[in-house]
Amino acid sequence: MNNNPQNLTPIATALERMRTNRIVPFDVPGHKRGRGNHRLAEFLGERAMELDVNSMLPLDFLGNPVGVIKEAEELAADAFGADAAFFMVGGTTSSVQAMILSAVKRGDKILMPRNVHKSALTSLILSGAEPVYIDPSTDSNLGISLGMKTCDVKSAINANTDAKAIFLNNPTYYGICSDLKSIVDLAHAHDMLVLVDEAHGTHFYFGDNLPISAISAGADMAAVSMHKSGGSLTQSSLLLMGKGAKPAYVRQIINLTQTTSASYLLLASLDISRRNLALNGREAFAKVLNLTGYARDEINQMGGYYAFGRELCNGSSVFDFDATKLSVNSLKTGLAGIEVYDILRDEYEIQIEFGDIGNFLAYISLGDAKKDIERLCSSLKDILRTHSRTASPDRATPPNEYIHPQIVTTPQEAFFSEKKAVSLADSLGEISGESVMCYPPGIPVLAPGERITKDALEYLTYAEEKGCSISGTEDPAVKQILVLR
Repeated sequence: MNNNPQNLTPIATALERMRTNRIVPFDVPGHKRGRGNHRLAEFLGERAMELDVNSMLPLDFLGNPVGVIKEAEELAADAFGADAAFFMVGGTTSSVQAMILSAVKRGDKILMPRNVHKSALTSLILSGAEPVYIDPSTDSNLGISLGMKTCDVKSAINANTDAKAIFLNNPTYYGICSDLKSIVDLAHAHDMLVLVDEAHGTHFYFGDNLPISAISAGADMAAVSMHKSGGSLTQSSLLLMGKGAKPAYVRQIINLTQTTSASYLLLASLDISRRNLALNGREAFAKVLNLTGYARDEINQMGGYYAFGRELCNGSSVFDFDATKLSVNSLKTGLAGIEVYDILRDEYEIQIEFGDIGNFLAYISLGDAKKDIERLCSSLKDILRTHSRTASPDRATPPNEYIHPQIVTTPQEAFFSEKKAVSLADSLGEISGESVMCYPPGIPVLAPGERITKDALEYLTYAEEKGCSISGTEDPAVKQILVLR
């Protein structure tokens, strides 16, 4: 194992060398290794402050790496089976934006499902590209969006042969996967780039019995949230390049918006986490699968809850399922997912990932233990006993998560148009000039350029009633919305 290059951590090693050499800093950051801000040093720890440094020759430069960062990115590419990899310090939002800005420009068409993260829609505002939305299938019982059917993708490609790229989110927040390989083959047969928001699929590259990864399926680019299932620090991400990408050009696009003062704490966390996944990932994610399977079985025996899994697979809209995701439907308990989310935090001191109208998600990954799972399960059982209720007859079937959009103009055109503020309650029929979403998961219910429909307003009203956090509008209270004049 000592000869395995994946043992190396070039950035972390260079940082440690710099720290032990006790270089006297006459550069930024101004806290000077923590000596200028003792309270912050006490809060974060002396070691973290000593490693929070500026770019210098021995530590390389993220915008144009030729040393240890270049070496670390090459090791990441090798570990993930990619042609190239970029370290990103603006979260996977920045990775998604770089993918889309690299693939399309103003007036170009890009195919995508409408239930994408807001980062994809902000990329359309920045690029001026024209989205062609492919409606995902939905599950009316669970109230969630599923994957994209290959036949629907084929129809969209045939109707838009001039499109430059297709963008997919795979897996979804709930763990739903489309037939990625078939979609890649279809797109490439029509000279379209395939971009994959793989924020929730880092583990696909290192685990067994998991869905295929984007790069293995032949995608041209994939945005990977290392800080989610990969174990790195929050805000650190990877952008992976497949064979159809042009890394030199993508680097130029990244440098349009990525900071020139990259955090070495984030870079080192990517470096160290990549090593951990390359050396220990298969064993670690086998444990995660076992823990999630145990939790799913326990929850499904309680009654009321439904922790769904691979039984949803149908070879089409649910081609595969990420079994590490503990996605739970709560509607038969009479509780919205967001209500369970709030109760777990406020009464049981358990913070899960998110809750929406019908479901909640407990994120299980590298740092979890069986005792944590048992505490979650016992708390859910107690909630079932103390809080469950009969669903209100008029809300027996809550509005579906997916709202079919009525596109009037492009997101860029709408965002930069003259707008006026109107009451959200009185906005029916207007054209939205901004996004409105529940966060998490950050999938806009309304996006710039879309007509405001009764379905969208009913969903937002119901979500707010149940306690979802609504955001995206200029008005922080989300009582008003900007619409086109």
